Amino acid sequence: MTITITALCSISEIHRGDDVAEAIVATGHTFADHDIVVVTHKIVSKSEGMVREVVDEAAYRRLIEDEAAEIIRRRGPLVITRTSHGFICANAGIDRSNATEGTVILLPTDPDASAHGIRMKLERALGMNLAVIVTDTFGRPWRRGVVDVAIGVSGIDPIVDLRGTPDANGRTMEATEIAIVDEIAAAADLAMGKATGCPVAVVRGYEWAPGPGRATDLIRPDAEDMFR
Repeated sequence: MTITITALCSISEIHRGDDVAEAIVATGHTFADHDIVVVTHKIVSKSEGMVREVVDEAAYRRLIEDEAAEIIRRRGPLVITRTSHGFICANAGIDRSNATEGTVILLPTDPDASAHGIRMKLERALGMNLAVIVTDTFGRPWRRGVVDVAIGVSGIDPIVDLRGTPDANGRTMEATEIAIVDEIAAAADLAMGKATGCPVAVVRGYEWAPGPGRATDLIRPDAEDMFR
């Protein structure tokens, strides 16, 4: 299998009310049936008006408190929260990077719905079947560094369930579920980068299963949570 990832870097600055799908089509990129379009949440949030002014650090901290559904841990200035979406992340997902001075960017209200809306518009405009993944950067328990993960999904099953299938040695796998949309999100970030102004990537060559899944399907139920 050969997988290619192409970053789209010619997208102009997105503002409230701008159409993300139109901006993607306007790049002139040649899409193919079964492409996966990976979109950083920042341009989605900007288009949906999820940008807030913060006058000082105290205002930023208050905004984190307002956006968090639950405060899980605190250590110095870092706050680990659960968002209204169910995501466990730092500072309620509020981001200062790639935001204009004096502002921060919040998560979309419903990233799965945002991904679906972008996919529907792209498919109508391009006349082909696509998947869309909206991403954000998360830390990971017990590991240093951050990776991009899927916070919104449309058109692709987010998990490949290998339970009950044999491994290379013929043993039956009992617990293997692959968060394929997270793997795609992390791979796409290698092409997009964090400070390159490339908010969209097109992944081609991966044979994915169409489905109605959502990124929220990846959230581990409380009954299975061993860390809280």
